[in-house]
Amino acid sequence: MQRLSASYPIKIRAQFSFGNVVPIALIYFALTMSPANGQSLVRTSTTDLATAARVVVTDEGVPSAYGAPAAFSRSRFSNLTNAYVLPPLGVYAGLIYEGDALRYDHPAHIFTQEIELGLPHRFGIAIENGEEVYRNRGQETTFSFETRYALADWNKIPLNPTLFVEYRKGIGHIFHDEGVPMRADSGGDADADAFSGRSHRRARDEDGGDGGGAGDDDAGHGRPHIPDAVEFRVLLAQDFRDKIEFALNFFFEQEIQGDRGREWGFAQSLVVPVLLSRERLKVGVEMQYSNFTDKDTRGDAANRFVIGPTIAFKPTRNTRFDVSPLFGATFDAPRVQVFAVFSYTFGPGGEGGEAEAPASTRNR
Repeated sequence: MQRLSASYPIKIRAQFSFGNVVPIALIYFALTMSPANGQSLVRTSTTDLATAARVVVTDEGVPSAYGAPAAFSRSRFSNLTNAYVLPPLGVYAGLIYEGDALRYDHPAHIFTQEIELGLPHRFGIAIENGEEVYRNRGQETTFSFETRYALADWNKIPLNPTLFVEYRKGIGHIFHDEGVPMRADSGGDADADAFSGRSHRRARDEDGGDGGGAGDDDAGHGRPHIPDAVEFRVLLAQDFRDKIEFALNFFFEQEIQGDRGREWGFAQSLVVPVLLSRERLKVGVEMQYSNFTDKDTRGDAANRFVIGPTIAFKPTRNTRFDVSPLFGATFDAPRVQVFAVFSYTFGPGGEGGEAEAPASTRNR
């Protein structure tokens, strides 16, 4: 863990009131004047006070993970990227909203609940549950279990690489095409059912199902199930000159059922603290590129690229609210993707509960 020097602006919680300062001062005076035990007791007392001062050093409510700044000690760095790990026994809880304004299709609304626990030795585990609302129909879609491992303490390796593995269990049915569907005919309207691709395959399955009528369609019967999938990520993160914070994620996801969809790509975020003290407000930019194919379209991938601003605001010491309106820059990407994340972190810190000062105040 990186040591704090005297030049670091730190915050010490005041834990003594005026009413108990006087008795403590008298006891200390008596011990220092004792000819027999004064010297040894004063040494012990000084050591204990130094240890206590080290323990109560705090930042904005987020304990340090193996020497990492607060921004990199809370699992989710921004709406699109993750970074490093939580401190041991630290807990991250997040509510995530994603709204996709799909091209030539109805909007999709995705809600995710996430809980992550930091473990010793730079490990972490998490669970996620996803729900989707599409064309006035809602369903539970996925349940995920994930784990991550940081290769070293903070700043021991450039970009602080962290390995991430997730297994996603599909629960619901595929309501809409994952990419931009192709028109089934040129004279139809812009409704989703007039498209081919995955939507066309879905229609075939409904025709061949048991009574693929409107009632079954509303219940999801006849539609293909969301397949299980495995995802691997490499998480990179770094702060530069204690002013700029950067995260980069590479990902590869493979469905192990159904049409065996495959997606790979990368996402990156760059933010800087502005205006408010103690990093309460940050602004920046983030983007994501992904390449998606299935077993029938390996040679004709859907290339999706979105980019836009991101804002993070901390209303309290332990909570944070992130918003990112992203805009599609390719034909296969949604016109607009809006992410909103409300998160809460709590739990003990790393070694002794110690935390670094925020990046914006270090080395001043």
